[in-house]
Amino acid sequence: MNTMRHLWLRLITRAGSDRGDVPGWVLVAVMTAGLVTALWLFADDALTGILDRAISSVSGP
Repeated sequence: MNTMRHLWLRLITRAGSDRGDVPGWVLVAVMTAGLVTALWLFADDALTGILDRAISSVSGP
């Protein structure tokens, strides 16, 4: 019975702690960096063309 009580108290103590949990902002930052990298790998030429056209249209004819 003492062992069961000890395990129950240990379970309750661990359930209330957030140690080892990755904060949400870290996951968002890592996923955003991965998404940007993947987009850059596949759309490098298209993005470069869009940026060049945008800069040339702003700077003059």
